[in-house]
Parts: sequence; structure tokens; C-alpha cells
Amino acid sequence: MTIRESLEQMEIQNLSPYASHSAHSVGRDRPEEECDIRTVYQRDRDRILHCKAFRRMKDKTQVFLAPQGDHYRNRLTHTLEVSQTARTIAKALRLNEDLVEAIALGHDLGHTPFGHAGERALNQVHEGGFAHYKQSVRVVETLEKRGEGLNLTWEVRDGMLNHRTSGTPHTLEGQVVRFCDKISYIHHDMDDAMRAGILTEDDIPITLRMELGFTIRERLNTLVHDIVKNSWDQDCIRMSPAIEEAMMDLRALMFRTVYESPIAKKEEDKAVDMLTALYEYYVKHPDAMSKEYVDLVEKKKEKTETVVCDYLSGMTDQYSMKKFQELFIPKSWEVY
Repeated sequence: MTIRESLEQMEIQNLSPYASHSAHSVGRDRPEEECDIRTVYQRDRDRILHCKAFRRMKDKTQVFLAPQGDHYRNRLTHTLEVSQTARTIAKALRLNEDLVEAIALGHDLGHTPFGHAGERALNQVHEGGFAHYKQSVRVVETLEKRGEGLNLTWEVRDGMLNHRTSGTPHTLEGQVVRFCDKISYIHHDMDDAMRAGILTEDDIPITLRMELGFTIRERLNTLVHDIVKNSWDQDCIRMSPAIEEAMMDLRALMFRTVYESPIAKKEEDKAVDMLTALYEYYVKHPDAMSKEYVDLVEKKKEKTETVVCDYLSGMTDQYSMKKFQELFIPKSWEVY
């Protein structure tokens, strides 16, 4: 018996009957020889961790565009916080931590530069629309490894696709990540907003603080414990109605005071205009994109507009500004 097979047997013996067991995965689109050490979900986690799209997230905006400070979150730190919170809940509920981690690490791979401002720009200008959760799946199915994709299991891709608020993941592990994405961005974005001076504890209604806690740490602890308590030995992941309502009220407060704040969003219109201009340029000049994207158009016959979205959404904040400057800002005259 291989190490992998031993791990699969341990999962069946020790995990919840509602957990997703590695040995029972629906599998991959392209069959592969099994690893003798790692389970399928461990391999998926490793593939995501080592892919280029994962590394680029460190230079993509979470909420604050070009923040002046070293401690503001970016798309990568958000992803790591989601992963850690999700693993805590998964371990407590005896679910598959490897699957939870793979979904969490991959859920935002398709996010644009400049956060949701970039997503809004591409969604407005591209006839087919644009959504980062769909793009995350396209990254792992089509774009990575020069068009070969990562060939991840169905369960991981399902969790990535359905991590949004209106999503319906088919595994409990995917449901855990869906909750933890919301929990994480509410709390770390609130921490960043307080650091930026946009929000204070006194701005949070006393009723919410009495229900959830009087500090960010207390509120996070309350939500995690509530999910574990209400999901224990159940076939779905849930929160108590009162706590979930309070969390959604806190989320609504964040939208009013932070996500739609003129202070946090004062540069967003510039980012939208910039990405719109880049989109229109590359649609007219697709040969100006990187070779791997040109190959998608010329060799794999992908639609030019779709590949332009692939190219732009894969850019970091700094790289998109660099390309804009190269294409639209006149260069200084050389002095001879």
C-alpha cells in the first residue's frame, strides 16, 4: 500500500461522513497517474501554490489602491487569511482540510488588477461580461501552463466557481470557503479601514458589537465558533440566523462606509478608464499582447476579446500602469 492510499484510508476512517474523501473524488478532466505520496487534493493545492497567477496576487489590490503603508492587505494576503480561517473550521468539523485549502488558495486567481474596480471595468467594456470567479476557473482550466491548464479535480473547481455570496458549492468544503471569504474580507478590510482613518469602532452600531464582539478579533472568533457549532455533524454549513443577520449587517456597513467611500475609491475611476483604454487597444492590436496570449488567438482560435480579458485580468496593478504608460504617455525626447 502506498503512502497516498494510507492517507485515503485514514480520511475514510477519521473524517466526517459528510466530508469529501480524496479516494472518492469525481476526478480530473484528463486522467493522470496517481501520486504515490499525495492525495488528489494535496496535488491540486500544490499546483495552485506554484502557478504564476498565484504569485501575481501579491501585487493586486484588495480594497485600497496604491495604499501608503506596508500593512494593508493585498489579494494574496486576503487569500491566505481565507485559507487559514477555512482550515480552522474544516479541522473542527472533521472535513477535508486539503480540499478546503486548495479551494481557498485558488478562489481569487482570476481577479483583476485594482480589485473590483478592474472587474467592473472589464465587465462593462467586454460584450460577454466579466466575473472574477469564472475567470479563476478559466485560469486553472485554460490559461496556466501555456494553455494546458492545471487539470484540477472537479471538487476544487466547483468550490472556486461558487465561492461568491450567491454561489452554491456542492461540497461542504466549498461551503466553508464561501463563508470564510466573506468573514475574512469583512474583518481584514475593517482593520485596514481603521488603519486608514475611514472607520472607528464607534461607527459600528452598539447592537452589532453586543451581538458579535467589541473588537475585530472578538467578532472573528464569534463567527467561526458559530459556524462550527451550527454545522457540527450536519450535511451543510450554516450559521445561526441571528449571527448571520448581524454579519450581513456588518457587511452592509462596510459597503456604506468603506467600499463606497470617496476616500477609499477616489482613484477607482482612473483605474477603470485605464483598463478600458487598454482593452480597446489590445482588441485592435492583439499581436501586442504577450506571446502566450497571442498563441491562444492564433493557434487555439480563442476569441480576441476573451483573450484580451485574460491578458488584462492577469496583470498586476504596476504592470497594467506600465503598459498604459508605454502605449499612451508620450516618451521624453532624448538629448543628444
